[in-house]
Amino acid sequence: MTRIQPGSGTFAASAEPAHDPELLRARALDALTTARERTALLTGCVADEELTAQHSPLMSPLVWDLAHIGNQEEQWLLRTVAGREALRPEIDSVYDAFEHPRSERPTLPLLSPTEARGYAADVRGRVLDVLERAPLHGGPLVDAAFAFGMIAQHEQQHDETMLITHQLRRGSAALTAPQPPRAPADAAALPADVLVPGGEFTMGTSAEPWALDNERPAHRRELAAFRIDTVPVSNGAYLRFIEDGGYDEARWWHPRGWELVREHGLTAPLFWRRDGATWLRRRFGVVEPVPVDEPVVHVSWYEADAYARWAGRRLPTEAEWEMAARFDPATGRSRRYPWGDADPTPERANLGQRHLSPAPVGGYPLGASALGVRQLIGDVWEWTASDFLPYPGFVAFPYREYSEVFFGDAHKVLRGGSFAVDPVACRGTFRNWDLPVRRQIFAGFRTARDARPEQR
Repeated sequence: MTRIQPGSGTFAASAEPAHDPELLRARALDALTTARERTALLTGCVADEELTAQHSPLMSPLVWDLAHIGNQEEQWLLRTVAGREALRPEIDSVYDAFEHPRSERPTLPLLSPTEARGYAADVRGRVLDVLERAPLHGGPLVDAAFAFGMIAQHEQQHDETMLITHQLRRGSAALTAPQPPRAPADAAALPADVLVPGGEFTMGTSAEPWALDNERPAHRRELAAFRIDTVPVSNGAYLRFIEDGGYDEARWWHPRGWELVREHGLTAPLFWRRDGATWLRRRFGVVEPVPVDEPVVHVSWYEADAYARWAGRRLPTEAEWEMAARFDPATGRSRRYPWGDADPTPERANLGQRHLSPAPVGGYPLGASALGVRQLIGDVWEWTASDFLPYPGFVAFPYREYSEVFFGDAHKVLRGGSFAVDPVACRGTFRNWDLPVRRQIFAGFRTARDARPEQR
């Protein structure tokens, strides 16, 4: 098994655009290097035949992701930024994510593992040469090294996708990592939920230099008071839903969710099974008892929504989630992260694949928001009630296919990142989205409810 060795990548670009080109180069180099170290880990811990296999029709073969990472880097940093000729133009369509669905990718003329590694390494060597010389000013693609940060985020997002593939693959464990820290002594005494007083706050960002187009622009939102769970919903709490017949009662479910329950015989989160009186889960090749104190993970939006209804609550809207995470009532401003403006550290959040599971609920008190809400960043992606829609004043950049083509009611927004997300691709404003049926992703949730009038 390959033991995870976290890279140096706790980097996230400063909220204030840097003007020192050498500092920008160092930041970009760190982000790119950390991403490539993780890619090498995820593709180097299994035999080549496992790289070319499709472990689930929901996911690409790992070797496709590897070459796609190199191809995107070549297209944006070598061809677009540096104006160089294409190295392998004949493979562009093979690694176009919009041209070929994941289920069909094993039938394509993919580069072999050796070829894919060589191609990605060749591209990276040339990119580092570009980074040494690029002016890093003169347009939105190069200002503040945006294109380099965009590519580092892209690679880290595919690293998370590859980690999902590792979770789906069968066989012995290929990865291992230390356990997350235990919950602090005060975890059991935390209040069930926290009052967010409502009012106006700034949502989104116009200042974060590596923020992606769907996070922009910053805009004012006004919300009514609400209450939100202090911690994510735990496995233990979700087990009570199961044991109360939650998967047997249509009244808790969205009609489409109930259809899925009946069609697929769903009775629990993905990777769970009952063994007598014990619930077990499979986690990266290891079968173990379900830990009741961890946030529930591998649940769809429909499962999260059904639990919330059963509990007499609801999922928070995306705006409510961001207000709970970023708003500081003492100053009236929105922070970059729940704890403030400083970059993530291992003491504040479970990020960067340092661990291979969420930390127990109530963990990371240093990462709490100004209102006392914990684990908003890292551990598990959190489903929200909101469809993925553009902010007022949205402008697609640098290409429509990153966000704009996904806008609408087909995708639900997730917030906060997971243990599988690198800090460079996780901010208080970062928006993820997926189909509400998705269960293989590292997603959980927390619930909310309207505040009673006397609490406003």
